[in-house]
Amino acid sequence: MSSPHFKCTVQVQPLAEQTDAEQGRWAYSYTITIANDGDLAGQLIGREWEILDSQGHRQQVRGLAVVGHQPFLQPGEQFQYSSWATIATPQGSMKGRYLCVTEAAEVFWADVPEFLLADSASLH
Repeated sequence: MSSPHFKCTVQVQPLAEQTDAEQGRWAYSYTITIANDGDLAGQLIGREWEILDSQGHRQQVRGLAVVGHQPFLQPGEQFQYSSWATIATPQGSMKGRYLCVTEAAEVFWADVPEFLLADSASLH
């Protein structure tokens, strides 16, 4: 039986030019690759994120599209975009998911596994 599935991978980079430790603001860029590894075409419609800092402060973000795009992906195709987030501590995490729909109007979710917001150089 055919099924839709989008696999999401993430790369994170600190944004030194947007970070201001004295103001309690650490910024991170993240690049997400969304790959259609299912056997049905689908379109990303919206997203929801949960952003946590190391003190447990939570931000929730919901909305349509990603960086102004609602990509339609055939099996084997992928879409990549970059965005950024700020948190109030040097380390935190993000996780989320994308609301997607097939051509037959079947709704499915593409999960983005939790990933660390941290400067890997400061973790050693």
